Amino acid sequence: MSDIKAEQCLGARAMLRMKRDELAKAAQVAVATLADFEAGKRAPHPRTLAAIRSALEAAGVEFVPENGGGAGVRLKTAEVKE
Repeated sequence: MSDIKAEQCLGARAMLRMKRDELAKAAQVAVATLADFEAGKRAPHPRTLAAIRSALEAAGVEFVPENGGGAGVRLKTAEVKE
């Protein structure tokens, strides 16, 4: 699943305390593209959404699918080494 909602993107950035320009750089997309997406002004191309999602996942979040309960985002749990 590469589609994410604007609200998930905003929530992920908030959880990570990541500024918009930091995410744009990590995803290699224009800041304006990201701003328009988060504001609901336009839907980016699928590969742009995939790049945004990948950058956020690499930074430490995971996306929760719709599954009848609503799409979401959460911080990844740290793996405990024994």
